[in-house]
Amino acid sequence: MRERGRQLSSEKTCITHIKDGFDFLGHRIRKFTDGRRDRLISTPSPKNIQTFLNKVRATIKGQPTAPAHQLIAHLNPMIRGWANYHQHGASKKAFNAVDRAIFQALWRWAKRRHPNKPAHWIMNKYFATRSERKWVFFGKLTRPEQKPQKVWLYHAVRTPIRRHRKICGAAKPYDPTWEMYFEERLGVKMAANLKRRRSLVYLWKEQKRICLVCQQAITELTGWHSHHIQWRSLGGSERGDNRVLLHPNCHRQVHSQGTTVVKPRPARGV
Repeated sequence: MRERGRQLSSEKTCITHIKDGFDFLGHRIRKFTDGRRDRLISTPSPKNIQTFLNKVRATIKGQPTAPAHQLIAHLNPMIRGWANYHQHGASKKAFNAVDRAIFQALWRWAKRRHPNKPAHWIMNKYFATRSERKWVFFGKLTRPEQKPQKVWLYHAVRTPIRRHRKICGAAKPYDPTWEMYFEERLGVKMAANLKRRRSLVYLWKEQKRICLVCQQAITELTGWHSHHIQWRSLGGSERGDNRVLLHPNCHRQVHSQGTTVVKPRPARGV
């Protein structure tokens, strides 16, 4: 098989049925039938899980005499990064399995570190209950002239699953008729991103927590949309001085009626 003069690698090329699944960039992609319709799911591939656990176990074994807080400082970025990479798929089962395997590796590390101590002594020294979760690995970080501070191991299962919203194939970012659609997608992204959420809080407080169209309160129950005063399709920017928060119904009315929204003037002296 040749493509533009290049031969495809037989080791990296695989022909398989979609119901049997295939691995791609650490994901196992497979279609299955739940009785009513076909579903396509993406889960962490077994090979990716094993590679990650081998790396974690090597890190733990490589620091047999390191203090617990130092070991946690090495493990937390690894666990958080791997979980964030897989948080958009069906990964909860894999997260639980990874957390269980890491716990077993840490227990063996603690047993090797204190071979003459009983199990309950090791449990009290390295494991505790945190937020209704038992057997959480921790260490104590001591700084000069400060009380010891507990440092906790991050669990992959704490990473929330965030599904991708499929974008409409006919949507065009420079078509004014799709302006409200892309603003709704922007609002979902902002709610999931801490940096963007801070900008929303700023806009919310700037408007005195009310919608600029109906003058009613904007809450989690009412919902909100991020509206661009000058539409992006007409050259509007993403800066805060070009955005306001509106109720979803008010947002639709503004676009359907073509009305203009004016940002509130800042208080005198601000």
